[in-house]
Amino acid sequence: MSISQIHLRKMLRIMYAQPNRQISLLRTDIREELANEAGVSGGGGDFYGPFWRDAKDHATGIKDLHSAVEARISANKGRSDLYVRLRDGFLTWWNERRRWTNEPFQPLDSPKKRLEIPDLNVIIKIENFLAVVGSKNDRHFVYPYFSPDPVLSHEAARLGLWVMSEAAVIPDLSELRMLDVIRGQTFSLKSAPLTGNEKDTFVKRYRDVKQLRDQLRKQY
Repeated sequence: MSISQIHLRKMLRIMYAQPNRQISLLRTDIREELANEAGVSGGGGDFYGPFWRDAKDHATGIKDLHSAVEARISANKGRSDLYVRLRDGFLTWWNERRRWTNEPFQPLDSPKKRLEIPDLNVIIKIENFLAVVGSKNDRHFVYPYFSPDPVLSHEAARLGLWVMSEAAVIPDLSELRMLDVIRGQTFSLKSAPLTGNEKDTFVKRYRDVKQLRDQLRKQY
């Protein structure tokens, strides 16, 4: 997927990666783009998607995440450490939330939005929320950030929340959270309030990434 049309979590990962890692991520993105242009399947699929389905099913009582992750590890032992880190981080956060209520959560329709930034010729995709409602009609819309590195920093979270606010993913933005899954840490507009410079920061970081990618693309 070209960075001109990209998932928010992937964009944040690239923007805030260390220089060497950023180059590696961009080279992977370029190779995938070239393979798609040549009509060759990139293969592999989305590693995090199946885990996140299990996590969402755990939140609504359909599955037990420990059992689900054991099954995932049996099928893909090479990713066992990452599965365990994702599971433990998610459950650290979720069990803390569950202390607030013993009532079950019910699933809600998950928002799916896109934010187009014409100045940058980019479309940011925002989807695959954990969306649930509790017994007191308390609604939660949680957008996941999965990557082991970099950590989802306070600034990166603010940019993510700004993107979702601009895209109006839900009517009541106080119900919105970003979750760094591995660290089990959430950010909201209350804990990471917007300061007004998010667009300028996003534009600068995106342009820097785009310039680097264009330079790397000439090598292929």
